[in-house]
Amino acid sequence: MGEDTEIPLPDKEQNFNDWYNEIILRAELVDLRYGVKGFIVYRPNLATVLKQTYRLFEDALDEHGHSICNFPVVIPLEFFQKEAEHIKGFSGEVFWITKAGDSELDKPLLLRPTSETAMYPLYAYWIRSYRDLPLKLYQSNTVYRYETKATKPLIRGREFYWIEAHDVHRTFEDAVNQVKEDMEITIDVLHNQLGIPFLLMERPSWDRFAGAEHSFAFDVLFPDKEVLQIATTHLLGETFSRAFDIMFEDEDGTKKYGQQTCFGIGISRIAATIISMHGDNYGLIIPFHVAPIQIIIVPIPKKGKSELILEKCEEVYQKLKDKGYRVKLDNSENRPGAKFYHWELLGVPIRLEIGPKDIENGVITTFRRDKRERFQIKESQLIKTIEQLRGEILNELRSRREKDLEENIREAKNKEEFLEIAKNKGGFIKIEFCDGNKCAEVIKEETGGYEVRGKLFGKEEKTMGNCIICGEKAKSIVYVAKAY
Repeated sequence: MGEDTEIPLPDKEQNFNDWYNEIILRAELVDLRYGVKGFIVYRPNLATVLKQTYRLFEDALDEHGHSICNFPVVIPLEFFQKEAEHIKGFSGEVFWITKAGDSELDKPLLLRPTSETAMYPLYAYWIRSYRDLPLKLYQSNTVYRYETKATKPLIRGREFYWIEAHDVHRTFEDAVNQVKEDMEITIDVLHNQLGIPFLLMERPSWDRFAGAEHSFAFDVLFPDKEVLQIATTHLLGETFSRAFDIMFEDEDGTKKYGQQTCFGIGISRIAATIISMHGDNYGLIIPFHVAPIQIIIVPIPKKGKSELILEKCEEVYQKLKDKGYRVKLDNSENRPGAKFYHWELLGVPIRLEIGPKDIENGVITTFRRDKRERFQIKESQLIKTIEQLRGEILNELRSRREKDLEENIREAKNKEEFLEIAKNKGGFIKIEFCDGNKCAEVIKEETGGYEVRGKLFGKEEKTMGNCIICGEKAKSIVYVAKAY
């Protein structure tokens, strides 16, 4: 927190990659020196953001009738092999365990890339009757995938934190409603609590989760105009219940297969999104709901007044702590300017500065990290003002990012226009499309990695012409983007 730390960050808009790599280290979010590619250490500043993000989603899942559970990290080979399409989708990403101590294992085990094949064999034992349904379980855990692309901390790694919910329902309609509930939970947390805008896409058939009938994904736009998938929900139907013999006796005595869904929330990726979307050239800006420290109190010293100032700071600290805020009093010996720099870098939403003049006038000098604005409030209005600010800060962060997203959705009327946008502007490109995988491959090849992300869910967009790639009659409006 000394003067030597006050070095400007790279410009986020001009060089996002350097800014990101610098901020995650300088704000003490991660340590990359663990020595295994794709595996990082989450330091307290980041681990606390993850903890609070987990809490938001777990509370919502609990409120919607889910129960928490914990399954082993290893999956037996015979479990994994039961669903052929699932194996095909994940076999190239699996970490295998073939030896224990000095002995070779009779059968290899794998570290979970996702938990369908770990959980569903047990579901077949637990579910016997329609009275056992719905079964709605989730676990907050880590998963492991041998990522072959270049890794990037939090965004693309080989170990990442997430929540996965796996549900079994009596009817297909119940399963469809569960997918909608998953969407509602995600929309509420991302939009109403984290200020994160997104496009909710139905993935094309060739890009569905392995074994799913329909896949829906939340895509967010990063400052470099690439996109990241941060949550998904999948309608599995009977695919896995048939493979794992998950059956129940219905009310009329008939035997039926369970109708299943699964829901994945990328906690590590949401953390990366918070960092990348809301941060600026001064450091992080953490939304109030998940900030490790929501309010920092900085004494402004004056000779002969130190004891009085500290007493007032401690009084304000206790008042805020009693109200349940995550608040810290910085009574270190660093000068106020160094403290300001440090806590701005770490993205603390609200800073309170208390000096002799503030005490004399019955006010508190307040600083909003999102706007970097300083103003005075009456001490008697402190709690009311904090509650007001937490909402204003969220609205400000969300409106900024919604503006960014809106400005980076462009429509291409033909292939030439599409290629020009892909080359020079990036973001989401809206096109008329034939729904063919061959045309999707052409797009990927000719743009150096742009992918068909899917159709916008919840908004009917009618086609008016032909596919911009093959010229055949368009079947849908799709969004194309370059993804991490």
